[in-house]
Amino acid sequence: MTGPRFTPLVDSLPATVPFVGPETLERGRGRPFRARLGANESLFGPSPKAVAAMQAAVREVWKYGDAQNHELRLALAEAHGVAPDCIMVGEGIDGLLGYLVRLVVGPGDAVVTSEGAYPTFNYHVVGFGGALHKVPYRDDHEDPDALIGKAAELGAKLVYLSNPDNPMGTWLPAGRVQAMIEAVPEGTLMVLDEAYVEFAPDGTAPAIDPEDPRVIRFRTFSKIHGLAGARVGYAIAAAPLIAAFEKVRNHFGMCRISQAGALASLADTAWLAEVKAQVAEGRAMIARIAEAHGLTPLPSATNFVTVDCGADGDFARRVLAELTERDVFVRMPGVAPLDRCIRIAAGPEDQLAVLAEELPKALAAARG
Repeated sequence: MTGPRFTPLVDSLPATVPFVGPETLERGRGRPFRARLGANESLFGPSPKAVAAMQAAVREVWKYGDAQNHELRLALAEAHGVAPDCIMVGEGIDGLLGYLVRLVVGPGDAVVTSEGAYPTFNYHVVGFGGALHKVPYRDDHEDPDALIGKAAELGAKLVYLSNPDNPMGTWLPAGRVQAMIEAVPEGTLMVLDEAYVEFAPDGTAPAIDPEDPRVIRFRTFSKIHGLAGARVGYAIAAAPLIAAFEKVRNHFGMCRISQAGALASLADTAWLAEVKAQVAEGRAMIARIAEAHGLTPLPSATNFVTVDCGADGDFARRVLAELTERDVFVRMPGVAPLDRCIRIAAGPEDQLAVLAEELPKALAAARG
């Protein structure tokens, strides 16, 4: 009796996932975290109006969600000043990245990203047989010149840039990003991940040109909207590329409850402004806590702060392990030299008070 006959590609893949979730860690530890500061979620929660809309939608959850995400696409199109056929809604940026890679990357096709950048993108590329090529960060920023140079050298299908950046929290000005778009080689598509752009200073995002076939932009309701568990993301791109998603996407992948919550949250601009202000306060508090113990917070345009622990990756991993042991969940970049840092999400004062209490103990244990 035989089992499933996996493809050679699947047989070649490692049995790994991009992230180990906090729930997995809690099960292994046998107790919950006191401070959940590692997943870049919005600890300030969703809009009360979004909560009310989702509660009302529960009564109709026996129905599938609208397969075309019609109302949400119309609202997003109006918000961004584009046509609805330039918007695709999907199961978070992660789900949409998977669809995009499936659309354009075949076995052996070159894809360019940064060493240490968002690992879920890499997961999709490798999962569809693409060949990942990476360039290093430069001064804790992604390096547009190096990315474009490598894409041109290899004839890459995709070149990925996140702005603002995860995991470092740094950002490039709009003019620098637009110059990268202008330099995209013929036949390459630029993947511009703007998951954190609502937290960034004015002048970070270049103007949206929905007719430009060289770039696809991704945004999410998981960060400032506080709907990470609802899984709602969207892409903005030229209409022919958006139409191609219809060939591969899960047409009933969106939940009615999530659709209702996202639509209500998009309209609640006062709540979004309040969250942005709270995140700024949280970032400032993290910086004060870090500096009080001799660590260096990096400037951040996201809802987290990347903190330089002042040594190498081994030391930062000890700090992270000691914080985990003390019930504080944080994460860190995965490759040198970025892995000298840990990454801490902005949260309310009670959560960051736990960090302030436990960080000096973790540092002492890591140094000892």
